[in-house]
Amino acid sequence: MGYRLGVDVGGTFTDLLLFDDDSGAFWRHKTPSTPHDSSEGILNGVEAICAHAAISPGEIEVFLHGTTVATNAVLEGKGARVGLVTTEGYRQIMQIARSFVPGGLAGWIVWPKPEPLAKLEDTVEIKGRMTAQGLQLRPLDHDEIRAKLLALKAAGIEALTISLMNAYLNGTHENEVAAIAREVMPDIPLSLSHEVLPEMQEYERTLTTVANAAVRPVVGRYVRNLRARLEQVEMNGRLSLLRSDGGLMSSQKSEEQPVSLLMSGPAGGVTGALWVAKNAGLRNILTLDVGGTSTDVALIEDGEPRRVRTTEVGHLSVRASSLDVKTVGAGGGSIAYVPELTKALRVGPQSAGAVPGPVAYGKGGTLPTVTDANVVLGYLPENLLGGTFKLDRDGARKAVQTIADALGIGLMEAARGIIDIVNENMFGALRMISVQQGYDPRDFALMGFGGAGPLHVNAVARLMGSYPAVSPVSPGVLCALGDATTRMRSETARSLSKLKSQTSAEEIAALLGEMEGQVRSSLAADGLAESEIETSFEVDIRYSGQAFEVPMPVTLDDLGSAGLAGLAKRFDDEHHRLFTFNMEAEHEFVNLRAVALGRSLELPSNTIEKGNGDPSAAKIRDHELWMDGGPQAAAIYDRARLKSGDIIPGPAIVVEMDSTTLIETKHIATVDDFGNILITPA
Repeated sequence: MGYRLGVDVGGTFTDLLLFDDDSGAFWRHKTPSTPHDSSEGILNGVEAICAHAAISPGEIEVFLHGTTVATNAVLEGKGARVGLVTTEGYRQIMQIARSFVPGGLAGWIVWPKPEPLAKLEDTVEIKGRMTAQGLQLRPLDHDEIRAKLLALKAAGIEALTISLMNAYLNGTHENEVAAIAREVMPDIPLSLSHEVLPEMQEYERTLTTVANAAVRPVVGRYVRNLRARLEQVEMNGRLSLLRSDGGLMSSQKSEEQPVSLLMSGPAGGVTGALWVAKNAGLRNILTLDVGGTSTDVALIEDGEPRRVRTTEVGHLSVRASSLDVKTVGAGGGSIAYVPELTKALRVGPQSAGAVPGPVAYGKGGTLPTVTDANVVLGYLPENLLGGTFKLDRDGARKAVQTIADALGIGLMEAARGIIDIVNENMFGALRMISVQQGYDPRDFALMGFGGAGPLHVNAVARLMGSYPAVSPVSPGVLCALGDATTRMRSETARSLSKLKSQTSAEEIAALLGEMEGQVRSSLAADGLAESEIETSFEVDIRYSGQAFEVPMPVTLDDLGSAGLAGLAKRFDDEHHRLFTFNMEAEHEFVNLRAVALGRSLELPSNTIEKGNGDPSAAKIRDHELWMDGGPQAAAIYDRARLKSGDIIPGPAIVVEMDSTTLIETKHIATVDDFGNILITPA
């Protein structure tokens, strides 16, 4: 296999993990991100890690990459100007949208409706129509189409979406419009709704295709730029990007369908956590990925992460599979403040980010952050990153003192207050993916990673009742590890919309078989061997009359043996678990999906040396920290010197190159065979 490189670009740091498939050796590296052009930071990292491993970049065969380029384009409103071609009578489709209003009572009074990604003045409607059975009702008028496309071109659109009524059943009209568009505007990327999302519900289909078009020029530029940069250092290996659903797609595919990359960044952490969990023998895990600006949480049940059919980024909610990740604005750089009006302490979502960063980093920050509170309390010892990084403790104390004065309390109480609030925010996000979805958090372990995850994982596990709290090996570069251990993935969908009495198991199996051929050939085109490809299927089911469906995994064998009755029974059970009731109405089979997966890339995991349970050889020094309302005697340990079976009583701190693990009072930590730290109540 040769060498494999996982690269995860975050807001503050770019993490790299180089892996030698033959020997199982790996190297890791962290380099500052370069937001103006991420490929610059990636290249710095590639050169450094290759020098470190004494190989040339040309020896890297596979380059796997999680990116937030598409996400940030949407969040910052920097997507391309999109032109939209719709069927006559549907010009306002993006403006009417779905009548979902966020927020509880009276949310609608203060909700400014977000600006659609395709403006009304950039939307044109054309004659011609397909029926709901996919047959031509009225033909297209080519002269009219050419005139309208010329008008869009003159208006200066940068990407074009073609989304016509009932195109999910028959895409010929969309293809005809695309052929004219290629003549009229050869340089403008086209997104066709029957290719991006061949499913019913025209608003979701149009919105998803428009979102795809909006990020396409940005992602295309980024991918081509990265490819050119890598070619300069003679790295001509296969470049793959991480999809929102935790699979991989080739860089060529990502240029055509970037809508699948919207949650690419957080997906890396979840896939990395899966790999660690497999080694630690944990099946059910909640993940807590704490960065500088935000915290991402996800749920893994029985070794499978929860996937959802919608990807949500800011106000945008598109129909594309993604891992069920929730994000809150709570991270190491979150700023603490006391509003004049309420005089109650608040933390986040504003963040000090990479520049100027927390006060303790000494880069010119002045506002008190979560990191500063951790420094004041003694949870973050002075020498970070192996002593190359000194923290400014006095600066942090001065900054947190401003909060203490505003609240009229002591310095330590104020610092602990900041930590308690940020932990409570993380707890809130975790409740959304567990309790609100019908899961009991006490049946799960909690894994903390990202730069600051292991600092907070013990406290949050205590709030959740989720034990053990896990601090994995090299938690800071876990996302890059996730990027390096994922599989190629391709999926396709099709709408069926038939009641149970109108269809049969044979009809559904035949359609799924046909779709299986499509997704397999798509991976084969990316260079995968036929024998390495696995396929799986999903059917969306609802009770007749409902507006929304529940996706159910299914195999062709199940369909053959249990038939539609077995599938309907499984849907009833799942519906009851989610909503606590079932209905008398007949079952309706709405959409079918087929997924093809490449071979899973197994990383052998290195076990560490066995110890006798006594961690004193790894102890760096005694230490004092503030917890439970007063100063506590604690100790600081070096993670690299811990052995398997070592038992560390809390309070204690374990330091390593890219992270710090905090073990609280009344808790005890054990080191497992792979070097993971598992924390449980004493």
